[in-house]
Amino acid sequence: MKKLQFKINIEASKEKVWDTMLEDATYREWTSVFSPGSYYKGDWSAGSKILFLGPDPRTGEEGGMVSMVSENKPYEFISLKHIGFVQNGIEDTESEMAKTWADSSFENYTFNEKDGKTELVIDLNVTDELAGEFERMWPDALKKLKEISER
Repeated sequence: MKKLQFKINIEASKEKVWDTMLEDATYREWTSVFSPGSYYKGDWSAGSKILFLGPDPRTGEEGGMVSMVSENKPYEFISLKHIGFVQNGIEDTESEMAKTWADSSFENYTFNEKDGKTELVIDLNVTDELAGEFERMWPDALKKLKEISER
């Protein structure tokens, strides 16, 4: 597993950045950088299961991640623990691959506001295989989130 961190400063309040990041329509917009058609099913409250989904570019079938919201402090911090995958519309939290990932895969989002500007810090732990892909895509996704939040 590899630990990654990304930061961006956004000219907007932490409430605006939080809402832009998590509301369905704007979530779909900024996460399209990762995969066009990305969306989520579920709820952002602590203890809730949430599915991060989108069409698999190779097959067109629905795929993605099964996650739990570990912690949610509105406008300050949200933590996700990834517990499995969705492949062809079926949740997998029991396979060896899913269990290996679930042992240490997470994403934390920290919102720090000063003088009406927000520093968003993303900390994540990902498999070595996904690290390069995330290192390429996260900066572009954060630029997109910044653009939307500053509208």
